[in-house]
Amino acid sequence: MLIQGKQMHIQIKKGDIGRYVILPGDPGRCERIARYFDAPEKLSSNREFTVWRGLLDGEPVAVCSTGIGGPSAAIAVEELIECGADTFIRVGTSGGIVDTVRGGDVVIATAAVRQEGTSREYLPIEYPAAADFSVVSALHEAARKLGYRQHVGVIQSKDSFYGEIRPEAQPVGAELTAKWNAWKAAGVLTSEMECAAVFIVGAVHHVRCGGVLNVLWNADTDDTLDASPEMAERGVRTAVEALRILIAQDRKE
Repeated sequence: MLIQGKQMHIQIKKGDIGRYVILPGDPGRCERIARYFDAPEKLSSNREFTVWRGLLDGEPVAVCSTGIGGPSAAIAVEELIECGADTFIRVGTSGGIVDTVRGGDVVIATAAVRQEGTSREYLPIEYPAAADFSVVSALHEAARKLGYRQHVGVIQSKDSFYGEIRPEAQPVGAELTAKWNAWKAAGVLTSEMECAAVFIVGAVHHVRCGGVLNVLWNADTDDTLDASPEMAERGVRTAVEALRILIAQDRKE
């Protein structure tokens, strides 16, 4: 939906950005991510959506915050597609589920458990929220080059942060705990709030989406979390390097 020629929420128009977009949740991270670009420029800031653009290896790239959760993430992706984007990498933070995923690790999502509501208004629950293979491969290669301890596999997306942190305080706590135990038994790596919606919107519109997550702590085994700026930079650096890989591949094709 356009208002005075611009997208209603992200407040930019077609032609303002290129194909490639990094999607953090926090608007405060956008400028820091844009520093990895050449000629970074702020385009807009409205509600939870802040947009910067720049160049990476001579190619137009952008960063757009999505806020917290699936509804606002879906809005951002919908409107960015309208503006010409077709390749998205979500960068975010998460809490490890399986015991082998620890604070400081990087997780690359191949798919997301759809324990959220937004994606159900796009496709039936039987349809998987899967990441694009080329984006997953680029993220895996990028993390390997950077020397980060990484995990590649299925992650969980949910709507309630405190449903994860304090399930016993919720009237449906027994159900939440049973599902958490099921995800853990199946080897689900980490928990966050946006990937499922991003992947499903991407599937509906036939665009490429992937996700890389900084693990701040393991929800079952760690007493404290590490939310230091250096920790958050691991996912950002992985995403930027992955975009370089994708740009090079796309130019060859």
